[in-house]
Amino acid sequence: MERFLNSDVNVKTLSPLNLAFVGDTVFDLFVRERLVCQANRPVNKLHKEATTMVKASAQAVAVQKIMPVLDEEEISVFKRGRNAHTNHKAKNASEGDYHYATGLEALFGYLYLSGRKERLTELFEIIVSE
Repeated sequence: MERFLNSDVNVKTLSPLNLAFVGDTVFDLFVRERLVCQANRPVNKLHKEATTMVKASAQAVAVQKIMPVLDEEEISVFKRGRNAHTNHKAKNASEGDYHYATGLEALFGYLYLSGRKERLTELFEIIVSE
C-alpha cells in the first residue's frame, strides 16, 4: 500500500501515542468510507453513525473481536498503545475502554505507516462483521 506521503519513517521507533495519532484518523477513514459506500444519506446521520463506531467503548469491543487473529508483533504494538500514559482523561468512556481504544489506534497507525493496507482491511472487516 502506498501512503499519502512517501516520507521515510521507522515505525518501530515511533511512540505509541504518535502511532495512535495517525491510527485514529486511519480508523475513522475506514468507518467513514464504509458508511458512505453503504448508502447516500444526510451528513448529520453519517456523523452520528460514525460516532457510534469510533467511540472508545466501540473500539474496545473491536479489540476483543480482532485479538484472536493478531500476531505477536501486532499484540506488542497494541499493548504499547494500551499502556501509554496519555495525560488525558477519557470523555464519556471508562478508563479501560479509553486505553483499549488507544491501543487499537496505535495498531492501526502502525499498520498504515508500515504500508500494510491488506492487513488493515482484514482487521477492519473482522471488526464490522456481525
